[in-house]
Amino acid sequence: MAKIKNLLLCFFISALTFASSANSNLNDTIKNTKSIWFDFGTSVKNSKATIINTALVYDSNLGYGFDFNTVSNIKMNSDSFSTEKPTYFSVKLPEGNYQVEIVMGNSQKESNVTIKAESRRLMLNQFEIKKGKSVTKIFNVNIRTPKIDDNQNITLKDREKDIFDWDDKLTLEFLGEVSIQSIKITLKDNLTVVYLAGDSTVTDQDVEPWASWGQFITNYFDKTIVVSNYAYSGSSLSSFKNSNRLKKILLEIKKGDYLFVEFGHNDEKIKGTGNGAWESYSDLLTEFVQSAKEKGAIPVLVTPTQRRFFNENRTLKETHGDFPAAMRAVAQKNNIALIDITKFTTDLYETWGDEASRKAFVQYPANTFPGQEKALDDNTHFNSFGANEIALCIIKRIREIDIPLKKYIKKEIPNYNPKKPNYISSWTLPMSNRFEIAKPDGN
Repeated sequence: MAKIKNLLLCFFISALTFASSANSNLNDTIKNTKSIWFDFGTSVKNSKATIINTALVYDSNLGYGFDFNTVSNIKMNSDSFSTEKPTYFSVKLPEGNYQVEIVMGNSQKESNVTIKAESRRLMLNQFEIKKGKSVTKIFNVNIRTPKIDDNQNITLKDREKDIFDWDDKLTLEFLGEVSIQSIKITLKDNLTVVYLAGDSTVTDQDVEPWASWGQFITNYFDKTIVVSNYAYSGSSLSSFKNSNRLKKILLEIKKGDYLFVEFGHNDEKIKGTGNGAWESYSDLLTEFVQSAKEKGAIPVLVTPTQRRFFNENRTLKETHGDFPAAMRAVAQKNNIALIDITKFTTDLYETWGDEASRKAFVQYPANTFPGQEKALDDNTHFNSFGANEIALCIIKRIREIDIPLKKYIKKEIPNYNPKKPNYISSWTLPMSNRFEIAKPDGN
């Protein structure tokens, strides 16, 4: 493992050295560090940083720049760049866990900054900065590729091959009234990693209006934690394993890390001898959690989120059969922490009721989004508001169970009660500007 880390660091330093040939301000000291540092502004002078004084388009040879056709949104100030439209900044980096330190603020006006990383992982939510003030925020981002070794890769679905989570760079998305003075990115080997294994209700949904709890829980942990989300739409325990995702997690996971496992939506569709809640599903759950425990990691089982189907008496229909009960039994038998999100989402949807609960799902009239000629009416997949409510349910339960992870939830995060949920009327998170009308795999 130490050899692998040294090779990774050499790769990282080589990449930075290559970039420095195109920018004389990236001095030789970067070769001996794990960090790359960008200062923005027309009057900035900092010998320790790469200075960006013009709106620079991302170039894979240079290794950094404003990405995805958003460079025209940029205004360069004397000591920062500003934008009022969704804007992307990317840095080409090898696989690893990175700490991102961003200095924000504007001497001329107030700021309200939202930052998402990679495939819309929420890192900073509408943070307000007063005129003339400068504020530093720090968060962690996992960068990965499909490669396992020279002979093996994770099998990606066609729809995954072009998403931000699986490319060769770290991408930051800035939304709101934004002024950024500097970005420092540091390779970190000592973070506690929370690995996520799951389906479309867990994965980082790459485009609006789809969202999942895995990409919102990132905003609730402090800077000692990084989330590595391997979940993907349409997956079951067996397909997750067969695509080599479990294999890669087990190669990387270390003592003190976590493996959260949420499956059921697609497992329950698998028919045939030996399949079912009390057979292959229970056996594979046991394999996942025991494999994590053998590595010294802490497994956490998460029962599947409910689908939004109501009975006439306003109670929620049970659509998962024996699968939640089977997961509860595996957790109890193996003395594993359990988050009963099936129960939480039952309480949540029933509290909202039929109409209000629609606002947490991808249910929009025709022509809400570009190219959307038909209404979207999905009772499984969440929008950003709904995904965040599920993430808050997860955080609530982490605080209640006996795992060290609860110590690393940000202190300012209030307690949450799914029987007293938030409502869409209070949700103001800026939407990303990338959309797709086709629903994720799975239902």
